[in-house]
Amino acid sequence: MELIHDTGWAEQPATVEQPLTGDIDGDVVVIGGGGGGMSAALRLAEKGVDVVLLEAKTLGWGATSRNAGYITNSVAADPEVLGFLLKRERLRSLYRYAENAVHFAEDAIEHHEIDCGYQQEGIVMAAVSKGQLRHARRNAKVMAEAGSQAEFVEGPAAGLPEGFLGGVREGVGGTLNPGEFALGLRAATIAAGVRVHECTPARSITDTGDGVTVETPNGKVRARKALLTTNAYSNGLSIAPKHLASPVWTSLIETEPVAPERLDDIGWTSRAPLVTLHMILESYRVTPRGTIVFGTRRLQTGRNPLPDRTPAPHVADDLVRGFRERFPGLRDIEPQKAWGGWIGMSSTWLPVAGEASDNVLYSLACNGHGFAQAQYVGHLLADRVGGAPLHEDLAAIWHGRKRFWPSFVSQPALSAGWLADRAADRLAALRK
Repeated sequence: MELIHDTGWAEQPATVEQPLTGDIDGDVVVIGGGGGGMSAALRLAEKGVDVVLLEAKTLGWGATSRNAGYITNSVAADPEVLGFLLKRERLRSLYRYAENAVHFAEDAIEHHEIDCGYQQEGIVMAAVSKGQLRHARRNAKVMAEAGSQAEFVEGPAAGLPEGFLGGVREGVGGTLNPGEFALGLRAATIAAGVRVHECTPARSITDTGDGVTVETPNGKVRARKALLTTNAYSNGLSIAPKHLASPVWTSLIETEPVAPERLDDIGWTSRAPLVTLHMILESYRVTPRGTIVFGTRRLQTGRNPLPDRTPAPHVADDLVRGFRERFPGLRDIEPQKAWGGWIGMSSTWLPVAGEASDNVLYSLACNGHGFAQAQYVGHLLADRVGGAPLHEDLAAIWHGRKRFWPSFVSQPALSAGWLADRAADRLAALRK
């Protein structure tokens, strides 16, 4: 198996947009060229705003193109826990926001004519033990009461692989090739007339009272307003709220092609994409090219400045071991490559957006579920920076200028979660 540091899904752009050299002025500067940053820049350009977009690598180089390829109306925090902690209206607003984010991403694919293999097939939050199945039933109830299009499914009739007992089927969303999507959104952003400067990291951002100044290695950008859509890399900027993001490295693996009849033989007749109900989820899905992509399961923390890296061998080995345990009928299927990327986790495990200062807004809409949500929040923040009232979906995650508690996302905590998941797996195996 090859451990690589690239998107895992699509080729990198053939050409790079001009890095910034010298000083320039603009109306709004967007820092971070992932899905959220590109979506914000597109919206601003659409409204006639002179927008500058800065990206340390190339647009979409980070989590936008390195993720597992799910468009989902999930939030990272457990639904049952949220149902206990949050008021009903607050929970309903979160799921409304998450579902609208899915439809926004779907509209973006259609509007920009992005060929990324999108399959509108929903997702199953799947149970691999009786305990998880009971948990799935409770989650389905909470989600349905919150307005989510989710239903509890159980047994072979659900078309899930052997060993997957059922779960919560989410009726919206699906899967795509995120690398191809990122390239398509990048092309749309450049074509819209956004002043894109790739290979241009922001070193510092200063709110001067009447505007902002962004320092880069070879020049400055002066603008009225700034948007931070830097996610896992946010802590590297002093103006970002303290404890905004905990960087976490997540890994993915792709197998060799699997014959369709073999998937039928193991009961995966629905071909539904799966995420398990472990503390640290596992994901499994069949791609249009007939391979299986799986990942997460074991996470690693990092500190800014975040390094370029490949998946750790012991993490990749653990992922393969988990795949073979989940799919004993496919034990002979060989993994071909592994890749990964940095995601940002908030201290609440919920998406957030707010104000870093008078002239600087930020978003952290990831937590491992941000493919659609980061884009949607970028779009909403673009309207907000232009003076629009706070949209009800943005209000659902709005943090204002409140401080963040120190995050409990640490390597010891993540390792303990992995150990707890493995202990639960062993216990479930003994009870069979």
